[in-house]
Amino acid sequence: MTNLNAVDPAAVAQDAHLESADVVIGKTTIIFRRFLRNKTAVAGLAIFLALTVFSFIGGFFTQWDKETIDPFNIGMPPSADHYLGTSQAGIDLYAMTVEGTRISILIGLVVGLVSVLIAAVYGCTMAYFGGKVDKVMLFILEALIMMPALLVVAVATSGGGAGLKRDLPSWLLLIIVLLVFSWMGTARLIRSMSMSLMQRDFVKAAQYMGVPPRRIVWRHLVPNIGSLLILDITRGVTAAILAEVAFSFIGIGIKVPDVSLGVLIGQATSQVQTFPWMFWVPLTVMFLLTGSLAMMNDGLRDAFDPSSTSSGKAKKAKTRKITAEKKAA
Repeated sequence: MTNLNAVDPAAVAQDAHLESADVVIGKTTIIFRRFLRNKTAVAGLAIFLALTVFSFIGGFFTQWDKETIDPFNIGMPPSADHYLGTSQAGIDLYAMTVEGTRISILIGLVVGLVSVLIAAVYGCTMAYFGGKVDKVMLFILEALIMMPALLVVAVATSGGGAGLKRDLPSWLLLIIVLLVFSWMGTARLIRSMSMSLMQRDFVKAAQYMGVPPRRIVWRHLVPNIGSLLILDITRGVTAAILAEVAFSFIGIGIKVPDVSLGVLIGQATSQVQTFPWMFWVPLTVMFLLTGSLAMMNDGLRDAFDPSSTSSGKAKKAKTRKITAEKKAA
Protein backbone atom coordinates (compact mmCIF):
# COMPACT_ATOMS: atom_id res chain seq x y z
CA MET A 1 0.00 0.00 0.00
CA THR A 2 1.36 3.41 -1.03
CA ASN A 3 1.90 6.00 1.70
CA LEU A 4 0.34 9.20 0.35
CA ASN A 5 2.09 11.29 3.03
CA ALA A 6 5.59 10.04 2.13
CA VAL A 7 8.13 12.67 1.17
CA ASP A 8 10.40 12.20 -1.82
CA PRO A 9 13.92 13.29 -0.70
CA ALA A 10 14.98 13.98 -4.30
CA ALA A 11 12.02 16.29 -4.85
CA VAL A 12 12.69 18.13 -1.59
CA ALA A 13 16.33 18.61 -2.53
CA GLN A 14 15.39 19.88 -5.97
CA ASP A 15 12.86 22.32 -4.50
CA ALA A 16 15.46 23.61 -2.03
CA HIS A 17 17.94 24.11 -4.85
CA LEU A 18 15.40 25.97 -6.96
CA GLU A 19 14.34 28.15 -4.05
CA SER A 20 17.92 29.04 -3.23
CA ALA A 21 18.71 29.74 -6.88
CA ASP A 22 15.71 32.07 -6.99
CA VAL A 23 17.00 34.41 -4.32
CA VAL A 24 20.78 33.94 -4.10
CA ILE A 25 22.94 35.40 -6.85
CA GLY A 26 26.52 36.28 -6.05
CA LYS A 27 27.53 39.91 -6.26
CA THR A 28 30.39 39.09 -8.59
CA THR A 29 28.03 37.21 -10.90
CA ILE A 30 25.61 40.14 -10.98
CA ILE A 31 28.38 42.62 -11.82
CA PHE A 32 29.78 40.30 -14.49
CA ARG A 33 26.34 39.88 -16.11
CA ARG A 34 25.69 43.59 -16.11
CA PHE A 35 29.03 44.25 -17.74
CA LEU A 36 28.54 41.57 -20.42
CA ARG A 37 25.09 42.95 -21.28
CA ASN A 38 26.65 46.31 -22.04
CA LYS A 39 27.70 45.81 -25.65
CA THR A 40 29.68 49.04 -25.72
CA ALA A 41 31.74 47.97 -22.70
CA VAL A 42 32.38 44.52 -24.17
CA ALA A 43 33.49 46.12 -27.44
CA GLY A 44 35.86 48.37 -25.49
CA LEU A 45 37.32 45.36 -23.66
CA ALA A 46 37.79 43.51 -26.96
CA ILE A 47 39.58 46.49 -28.54
CA PHE A 48 41.87 46.95 -25.55
CA LEU A 49 42.77 43.24 -25.41
CA ALA A 50 43.38 43.20 -29.18
CA LEU A 51 45.75 46.16 -28.92
CA THR A 52 47.53 44.55 -25.97
CA VAL A 53 48.00 41.29 -27.86
CA PHE A 54 49.15 43.26 -30.92
CA SER A 55 51.75 45.10 -28.86
CA PHE A 56 53.30 41.85 -27.62
CA ILE A 57 53.12 39.56 -30.67
CA GLY A 58 52.86 42.05 -33.53
CA GLY A 59 56.63 42.12 -33.96
CA PHE A 60 56.65 38.47 -35.07
CA PHE A 61 54.79 39.36 -38.28
CA THR A 62 57.50 41.56 -39.76
CA GLN A 63 61.20 41.23 -40.43
CA TRP A 64 61.90 44.81 -39.40
CA ASP A 65 62.46 46.33 -35.97
CA LYS A 66 62.44 49.85 -34.59
CA GLU A 67 66.16 50.35 -35.14
CA THR A 68 66.79 48.82 -38.57
CA ILE A 69 67.02 51.30 -41.45
CA ASP A 70 65.89 50.37 -44.96
CA PRO A 71 67.98 52.65 -47.22
CA PHE A 72 65.92 51.71 -50.29
CA ASN A 73 62.59 52.78 -48.74
CA ILE A 74 62.98 56.14 -47.03
CA GLY A 75 59.79 58.04 -46.34
CA MET A 76 57.70 55.54 -48.33
CA PRO A 77 53.92 55.03 -47.88
CA PRO A 78 52.47 51.64 -46.84
CA SER A 79 53.52 48.76 -49.07
CA ALA A 80 53.92 44.99 -49.05
CA ASP A 81 57.39 45.27 -47.50
CA HIS A 82 56.42 47.91 -44.96
CA TYR A 83 52.81 47.46 -43.88
CA LEU A 84 52.41 50.99 -42.48
CA GLY A 85 55.16 52.71 -44.45
CA THR A 86 58.50 54.04 -43.32
CA SER A 87 59.71 57.17 -41.59
CA GLN A 88 61.86 59.90 -43.11
CA ALA A 89 64.83 57.95 -41.71
CA GLY A 90 63.76 54.71 -43.40
CA ILE A 91 62.59 52.92 -40.22
CA ASP A 92 59.54 50.66 -40.45
CA LEU A 93 56.49 52.38 -38.93
CA TYR A 94 54.75 49.09 -38.16
CA ALA A 95 57.65 47.98 -35.93
CA MET A 96 57.74 51.37 -34.20
CA THR A 97 53.96 51.29 -33.67
CA VAL A 98 54.17 47.84 -32.05
CA GLU A 99 56.93 49.02 -29.72
CA GLY A 100 55.23 52.35 -28.98
CA THR A 101 51.89 50.69 -28.22
CA ARG A 102 53.56 48.24 -25.82
CA ILE A 103 55.40 51.00 -23.97
CA SER A 104 52.27 53.17 -23.70
CA ILE A 105 50.13 50.27 -22.44
CA LEU A 106 52.85 49.24 -19.99
CA ILE A 107 53.06 52.78 -18.61
CA GLY A 108 49.27 53.00 -18.33
CA LEU A 109 48.82 49.65 -16.58
CA VAL A 110 51.68 50.08 -14.12
CA VAL A 111 50.76 53.65 -13.19
CA GLY A 112 47.02 52.91 -13.07
CA LEU A 113 47.33 49.84 -10.84
CA VAL A 114 50.12 50.94 -8.52
CA SER A 115 48.76 54.46 -8.00
CA VAL A 116 45.36 53.10 -6.92
CA LEU A 117 47.06 50.66 -4.54
CA ILE A 118 49.11 53.49 -3.00
CA ALA A 119 46.01 55.68 -2.75
CA ALA A 120 44.00 52.90 -1.07
CA VAL A 121 46.66 52.22 1.56
CA TYR A 122 47.36 55.91 2.23
CA GLY A 123 43.72 57.02 2.33
CA CYS A 124 42.53 54.13 4.50
CA THR A 125 45.44 54.63 6.90
CA MET A 126 44.53 58.31 7.35
CA ALA A 127 40.90 57.45 7.98
CA TYR A 128 41.62 54.60 10.39
CA PHE A 129 44.09 56.31 12.72
CA GLY A 130 42.72 59.87 12.46
CA GLY A 131 43.92 62.52 14.90
CA LYS A 132 47.53 63.64 14.58
CA VAL A 133 48.37 60.86 12.14
CA ASP A 134 45.61 62.04 9.81
CA LYS A 135 46.73 65.69 10.11
CA VAL A 136 50.37 64.92 9.31
CA MET A 137 49.54 62.62 6.42
CA LEU A 138 46.99 65.11 5.06
CA PHE A 139 49.61 67.89 5.22
CA ILE A 140 52.04 65.73 3.22
CA LEU A 141 49.28 64.96 0.73
CA GLU A 142 48.37 68.61 0.24
CA ALA A 143 52.04 69.55 -0.15
CA LEU A 144 52.51 66.96 -2.87
CA ILE A 145 49.38 68.14 -4.65
CA MET A 146 50.80 71.67 -4.78
CA MET A 147 53.99 70.50 -6.51
CA PRO A 148 54.16 71.38 -10.24
CA ALA A 149 54.11 68.02 -11.99
CA LEU A 150 55.15 69.45 -15.36
CA LEU A 151 58.28 71.03 -13.91
CA VAL A 152 59.29 67.87 -12.04
CA VAL A 153 58.86 65.74 -15.17
CA ALA A 154 60.93 68.21 -17.20
CA VAL A 155 63.75 68.23 -14.63
CA ALA A 156 63.73 64.44 -14.12
CA THR A 157 63.80 63.56 -17.82
CA SER A 158 66.09 66.36 -18.99
CA GLY A 159 69.40 67.82 -17.87
CA GLY A 160 68.50 68.08 -14.16
CA GLY A 161 68.02 64.33 -13.92
CA ALA A 162 71.04 63.37 -16.04
CA GLY A 163 72.60 61.22 -13.33
CA LEU A 164 69.45 59.18 -12.81
CA LYS A 165 68.70 59.18 -16.50
CA ARG A 166 71.90 57.29 -17.30
CA ASP A 167 70.83 54.45 -15.02
CA LEU A 168 67.19 54.11 -16.10
CA PRO A 169 65.45 54.00 -19.48
CA SER A 170 63.32 57.06 -20.11
CA TRP A 171 60.02 55.15 -20.02
CA LEU A 172 60.81 53.67 -16.59
CA LEU A 173 61.83 57.10 -15.31
CA LEU A 174 58.54 58.51 -16.57
CA ILE A 175 56.63 55.75 -14.75
CA ILE A 176 58.33 56.69 -11.48
CA VAL A 177 57.56 60.39 -11.94
CA LEU A 178 53.92 59.73 -12.88
CA LEU A 179 53.49 57.49 -9.83
CA VAL A 180 54.59 60.34 -7.60
CA PHE A 181 51.72 62.55 -8.78
CA SER A 182 48.94 60.20 -9.91
CA TRP A 183 47.65 58.81 -6.59
CA MET A 184 46.98 61.91 -4.50
CA GLY A 185 43.52 62.87 -5.72
CA THR A 186 42.26 59.31 -5.32
CA ALA A 187 43.80 59.07 -1.84
CA ARG A 188 41.92 62.15 -0.68
CA LEU A 189 38.64 60.73 -1.99
CA ILE A 190 39.31 57.35 -0.38
CA ARG A 191 40.05 59.09 2.91
CA SER A 192 36.64 60.76 2.88
CA MET A 193 34.80 57.52 2.09
CA SER A 194 36.78 55.52 4.63
CA MET A 195 36.07 58.04 7.39
CA SER A 196 32.36 57.47 6.89
CA LEU A 197 32.94 53.70 6.98
CA MET A 198 34.79 54.03 10.28
CA GLN A 199 31.47 55.03 11.89
CA ARG A 200 29.74 51.83 10.76
CA ASP A 201 28.89 49.18 13.32
CA PHE A 202 30.86 46.37 11.68
CA VAL A 203 34.08 48.39 11.83
CA LYS A 204 33.52 49.40 15.46
CA ALA A 205 32.73 45.80 16.35
CA ALA A 206 36.00 44.65 14.76
CA GLN A 207 37.90 47.29 16.75
CA TYR A 208 36.26 46.24 20.03
CA MET A 209 37.15 42.61 19.31
CA GLY A 210 40.82 43.55 19.01
CA VAL A 211 41.18 42.92 15.26
CA PRO A 212 44.55 44.33 14.07
CA PRO A 213 44.36 47.61 12.09
CA ARG A 214 45.87 46.03 8.98
CA ARG A 215 43.18 43.36 8.94
CA ILE A 216 40.40 45.91 9.46
CA VAL A 217 41.69 47.99 6.55
CA TRP A 218 41.98 45.06 4.15
CA ARG A 219 38.89 43.11 5.29
CA HIS A 220 36.41 45.91 6.02
CA LEU A 221 37.46 49.22 4.48
CA VAL A 222 38.99 48.27 1.13
CA PRO A 223 36.20 45.83 0.03
CA ASN A 224 33.55 48.49 0.70
CA ILE A 225 35.28 50.91 -1.64
CA GLY A 226 36.17 48.24 -4.19
CA SER A 227 33.92 49.66 -6.91
CA LEU A 228 35.62 53.04 -6.60
CA LEU A 229 39.06 51.44 -6.80
CA ILE A 230 38.21 49.46 -9.94
CA LEU A 231 36.79 52.52 -11.67
CA ASP A 232 39.84 54.53 -10.66
CA ILE A 233 42.10 51.88 -12.19
CA THR A 234 40.54 52.31 -15.64
CA ARG A 235 40.60 56.08 -15.26
CA GLY A 236 44.19 55.94 -14.03
CA VAL A 237 45.32 53.85 -17.00
CA THR A 238 43.69 56.33 -19.39
CA ALA A 239 45.19 59.34 -17.60
CA ALA A 240 48.67 57.77 -17.59
CA ILE A 241 48.54 57.04 -21.33
CA LEU A 242 47.38 60.57 -22.08
CA ALA A 243 50.07 62.00 -19.78
CA GLU A 244 52.76 59.99 -21.52
CA VAL A 245 51.54 61.17 -24.93
CA ALA A 246 51.37 64.79 -23.76
CA PHE A 247 54.80 64.83 -22.10
CA SER A 248 56.49 63.00 -24.97
CA PHE A 249 54.75 65.24 -27.49
CA ILE A 250 56.29 68.36 -25.98
CA GLY A 251 59.68 66.67 -25.60
CA ILE A 252 59.95 66.10 -21.85
CA GLY A 253 58.67 62.53 -21.64
CA ILE A 254 60.14 59.48 -23.32
CA LYS A 255 63.35 60.11 -25.21
CA VAL A 256 64.76 58.50 -28.34
CA PRO A 257 65.86 55.70 -28.81
CA ASP A 258 62.88 54.63 -26.70
CA VAL A 259 59.63 54.73 -28.64
CA SER A 260 56.06 55.45 -27.54
CA LEU A 261 52.87 56.71 -29.14
CA GLY A 262 53.63 60.20 -27.85
CA VAL A 263 57.11 60.15 -29.41
CA LEU A 264 55.74 59.01 -32.77
CA ILE A 265 53.01 61.65 -32.78
CA GLY A 266 55.43 64.38 -31.72
CA GLN A 267 57.98 63.48 -34.41
CA ALA A 268 55.38 63.47 -37.20
CA THR A 269 53.46 66.62 -36.25
CA SER A 270 55.61 68.94 -38.32
CA GLN A 271 55.43 66.62 -41.33
CA VAL A 272 51.73 65.77 -41.50
CA GLN A 273 51.48 66.95 -45.10
CA THR A 274 54.64 65.14 -46.25
CA PHE A 275 54.33 61.88 -44.30
CA PRO A 276 50.67 61.67 -43.20
CA TRP A 277 50.88 57.97 -42.30
CA MET A 278 53.56 58.76 -39.73
CA PHE A 279 51.06 60.96 -37.87
CA TRP A 280 47.68 59.27 -38.34
CA VAL A 281 48.73 55.71 -37.51
CA PRO A 282 49.96 56.35 -33.93
CA LEU A 283 47.18 58.90 -33.39
CA THR A 284 44.57 56.30 -34.37
CA VAL A 285 46.11 53.74 -32.03
CA MET A 286 46.05 56.28 -29.19
CA PHE A 287 42.37 57.05 -29.82
CA LEU A 288 41.55 53.33 -29.86
CA LEU A 289 43.39 52.82 -26.58
CA THR A 290 41.83 55.71 -24.69
CA GLY A 291 38.43 55.22 -26.29
CA SER A 292 38.28 51.53 -25.38
CA LEU A 293 39.23 52.33 -21.78
CA ALA A 294 36.50 54.98 -21.61
CA MET A 295 33.96 52.47 -22.91
CA MET A 296 35.08 49.93 -20.30
CA ASN A 297 34.88 52.54 -17.56
CA ASP A 298 31.29 53.42 -18.47
CA GLY A 299 30.35 49.75 -18.50
CA LEU A 300 31.96 49.11 -15.12
CA ARG A 301 30.24 52.14 -13.63
CA ASP A 302 26.84 50.83 -14.78
CA ALA A 303 27.70 47.31 -13.58
CA PHE A 304 28.52 48.55 -10.10
CA ASP A 305 25.42 50.75 -9.97
CA PRO A 306 23.14 49.21 -7.30
CA SER A 307 20.05 50.65 -9.00
CA SER A 308 20.69 48.53 -12.09
CA THR A 309 18.21 45.65 -12.57
CA SER A 310 20.05 43.75 -15.30
CA SER A 311 21.16 40.82 -13.17
CA GLY A 312 19.67 37.66 -14.58
CA LYS A 313 15.93 38.26 -14.73
CA ALA A 314 15.28 35.47 -17.19
CA LYS A 315 16.82 32.79 -14.98
CA LYS A 316 15.03 34.00 -11.88
CA ALA A 317 11.67 34.15 -13.65
CA LYS A 318 12.15 30.65 -15.07
CA THR A 319 13.09 29.33 -11.62
CA ARG A 320 9.98 30.86 -10.01
CA LYS A 321 7.78 29.32 -12.72
CA ILE A 322 9.22 25.83 -12.18
CA THR A 323 8.86 26.17 -8.41
CA ALA A 324 5.23 27.29 -8.70
CA GLU A 325 4.39 24.39 -11.02
CA LYS A 326 5.93 21.85 -8.63
CA LYS A 327 4.04 23.29 -5.66
CA ALA A 328 0.78 23.22 -7.58
CA ALA A 329 1.38 19.57 -8.52
